[in-house]
Amino acid sequence: MGYKVAVIGATGNVGREMLSILAERRFPVDEVVALASARSVGKEVSFGEKTVLKVKDLATFDFKGCDIALSSPGGAISAQHSPRAAAAGCVVIDNTSHFRMDPDVPLVVPEVNPGAIAGYKKRNIIANPNCSTIQMVVALKPLHDIARIKRVVVATYQSVSGAGKDGMDELFEQTRGIYVNDALKKEKFTKQIAFNVIPHIDVFMDDGATKEEWKMMAETRKILDPDIAVHATCVRVPVFIGHSESVNVEFEKPLGEDEAREALRAADGVTVIDMRAAEGYVTPVECAGEDNVFVSRIRKDPTVKNGLAFWVVADNLRKGAALNAVQIAEVLVRDHLRK
Repeated sequence: MGYKVAVIGATGNVGREMLSILAERRFPVDEVVALASARSVGKEVSFGEKTVLKVKDLATFDFKGCDIALSSPGGAISAQHSPRAAAAGCVVIDNTSHFRMDPDVPLVVPEVNPGAIAGYKKRNIIANPNCSTIQMVVALKPLHDIARIKRVVVATYQSVSGAGKDGMDELFEQTRGIYVNDALKKEKFTKQIAFNVIPHIDVFMDDGATKEEWKMMAETRKILDPDIAVHATCVRVPVFIGHSESVNVEFEKPLGEDEAREALRAADGVTVIDMRAAEGYVTPVECAGEDNVFVSRIRKDPTVKNGLAFWVVADNLRKGAALNAVQIAEVLVRDHLRK
């Protein structure tokens, strides 16, 4: 006997990826419902290779009888409809930022803290972390287990798909416009994104950090360890899919490069490609469409005691969003919702 699963925000980049991954991984569904705003009602989205779903109106949908909802419609919409679905008995796995720091909502990366999923019963909601946080903590967890992390300094290189379809369209149109000498339009990003980088993701906070940078700090501490100090600089780059991160870690105990490399190779969800030669590392182009988090350029940082640096790359639409949500659902049905 399978489950009735609703995908909220089914016409967006992440929603479509959720539908694709549910089919790829043969999630035990009896029925899948695609939900979006009224303007998308009647549109068709694919579930697997053979099934086409017609989008229904989220605002009027009755969640009674739904077992699980995978939600990625934007924070304000999720704030309204995720509790409504939860109240109807549906367990919501929410990909927006709205519930992440709620103390009664578990924030989960299955390779890192799967036990936290049990806390879903307080609100019937489980939060999916920020895309850049997910790939970083997947790489940090096996190292934290053996040497205990004190401090992380990270610089991110985040693709435009993290800003949705509009971000991808803006990069494409600006790039095309440069070659045909059209005037550039800035609508999604604050500055030109084509052939440029923008050290500004989300809003600025009082201390000068952006909200995206704060998310990486707060979420890492909630997921992995509240004693870890994190400092982040988050940058939007002209890449369509795939986030990259330069991560510098200070440990409480000594940790050699080879030991770190072996721990990462043994970890679930991690692929190590680390050859000190041309092409001996992974870039966003190679990680697009892949499920794992890729780690390269592992090396000692001699400027601090017990320091290591490495490069982390992942597909932000898959592991950074849709795949992580489906993996949470898989643990949920395996350990908590078995029919």
